[in-house]
Amino acid sequence: MASCAVEGGCPSDYIAIVISTLCMILLLSRLIVPFAVHKIPRSKGSGFWIPTIQVFASFNLILSIVLSDSFLRYKKRYWWQSCYVWAVWIEGLFGFGLLLSCRITQAFQLYYIFVKRCLPPIRSYNFLPLILLPWIAGAAFMHIRKPLNDRCHMGFQWIVPVASLHALYVIALVGFTGAIRHIEFRFDELKDLWNGILVSASSIGVWVAAYILNEIHDDISWLQVASRFLLLVTAGILVLTLFSISSSQPLLSQISLRRREPLEFDSMGKALGIPDSGLLLQRELSAVINPSEPLDELLLNKRFRHSFMAFADSCLAGESVHFYDEVHELGKIPVEDPVRRIYMARHIIEKYIKPGATMEVNISHRCRQEILTTSNLADPHLFGNALNELIQLMKMNLGKDYWSSMFFMKFKEETSMRSNDRDLEQMTGWSYSPRLSAVHGVDDPFHQEHLSKGSSCDTYH
Repeated sequence: MASCAVEGGCPSDYIAIVISTLCMILLLSRLIVPFAVHKIPRSKGSGFWIPTIQVFASFNLILSIVLSDSFLRYKKRYWWQSCYVWAVWIEGLFGFGLLLSCRITQAFQLYYIFVKRCLPPIRSYNFLPLILLPWIAGAAFMHIRKPLNDRCHMGFQWIVPVASLHALYVIALVGFTGAIRHIEFRFDELKDLWNGILVSASSIGVWVAAYILNEIHDDISWLQVASRFLLLVTAGILVLTLFSISSSQPLLSQISLRRREPLEFDSMGKALGIPDSGLLLQRELSAVINPSEPLDELLLNKRFRHSFMAFADSCLAGESVHFYDEVHELGKIPVEDPVRRIYMARHIIEKYIKPGATMEVNISHRCRQEILTTSNLADPHLFGNALNELIQLMKMNLGKDYWSSMFFMKFKEETSMRSNDRDLEQMTGWSYSPRLSAVHGVDDPFHQEHLSKGSSCDTYH
């Protein structure tokens, strides 16, 4: 038993390795399946790379425990096989430290966006290295002082500061999460975060106890076997819990809520339950469009707006109309509902305002900075100046060519036909349910069919 504890090879060691391997396979599948099976588009921001870093840190934590605690027999011939590489740098800095730092970063974002109602003052890719600095300093100090013995164990005097560093990051995560406990999230981010913290905190408690026992009592063989087993198994449960139970992407615009809802949403407005989002009302179908009216008033008609949007998309200049459409949807959310307004505003900023966004709109730098540095994401006038600039831009180019395009001819013809159908229904005395008559097919602003002939537009940039 003594040699088993020192050199590895116990049955419990193999069981622990198998369990942790299964946890890592499940963890990896949780990252890949949404993109490979459900074809969810990959986010370019922190919604993708933070969960990816969490998986990287999880692998580091499990692998470093296996190698530093002698679960496998191997001779340490090279510098990269030393205890300080695996037990200090990879297990501490790039394992547990990096994993908890990613969770703190996400909770920090939630706090600023929903409590402070503004974008975080520091970007995620800057905030994450910043909160890792204590781990970097601690790893460098231990590497210089070299307190580890040949079994990668440290003395009792080192246990207190090391355990305190671990506890500090857990407390920081609980603190940020507690600060947002009063927010009624639309997609249950807080509930998921709390579930993840409660389950993972239990795992961390057992893990820290096993870690301390493994470090101090390296002369008791049976205690070494038990503590190593608990250390690896609880580490596997910890990483799986942090990624799977807690929300891995709390700020991602969840257009398709496959895990929670039986339906798929093709717009953020539908996902947030905005009234009449995506519906074409009968009164809008039959409204007479006068080209002499101002464009900003004509765009209030959803049917006209979608026809104009299809024309703009065919000219490769549809970003402004899509932006107008989503800001119009935002205006339907009551001011007394700041959480849903913040969700929609954040979605619009990520999609249209941020430099390099997928559908970045052409607005002035001053106007863009006013939005990005706002002190209230729920402000009903947040996108007012940007909307005015884009309407003027559309009037100068797209608005002139639309009236001679086939898109307007088709819209005019459909409006006339539907107006005649409505008159016929009134004459024959047919009665329709108001809710059913308000729905016309599938209204998808992102997949309009474009006419390839008869368009009189130029290419706008």
